[in-house]
Amino acid sequence: MPLDPSLNLEPIRLLLSDVDGVLTTGAITFDNHGLESKTFHVRDGMAIKLWQKVGKSFGVITARSSKIVDTRMSELGVAVVCQGSTDKVASAEEVLKKLNLSFENVGYVGDDLTDLALLKRCGFSATVADGVPEVKQAVDYVTEATGGFGAIRELVELILKRQEKWDQTIESYA
Repeated sequence: MPLDPSLNLEPIRLLLSDVDGVLTTGAITFDNHGLESKTFHVRDGMAIKLWQKVGKSFGVITARSSKIVDTRMSELGVAVVCQGSTDKVASAEEVLKKLNLSFENVGYVGDDLTDLALLKRCGFSATVADGVPEVKQAVDYVTEATGGFGAIRELVELILKRQEKWDQTIESYA
């Protein structure tokens, strides 16, 4: 789904994401000892760092809880980590209060029914290519990438290009 050219992404200062199905493929693997594993895409991590490099905030709001998520977000310097959230809108409201932002300043990426209420509140909403149909119908943008395969990178590039910040963001790498 192409992005409506008239949609104003300038106010977006905070990008929030679900974890399972967005930052990962949604697969949750347990070994014979009950240890959980998840796979994160390195380009999503790079995108989060680029996003933060231009002074924006990134965070996750997820219904599950996992030490792996804490580890990965810490590695990326992400301070907004809400795990075990039974009400994602309420979790987002707490974050917004702390950061002195409004829903107009938030982009949210989710993939399943538990994300719908928050997706409908934010200034920009997106889902991954393999998000559920009900979510796809409710969002501003559907990524070409599936969950866990660079969808966050795609969104960060899209928003920063719309905000005319992409070129300055990548300048130091050229």
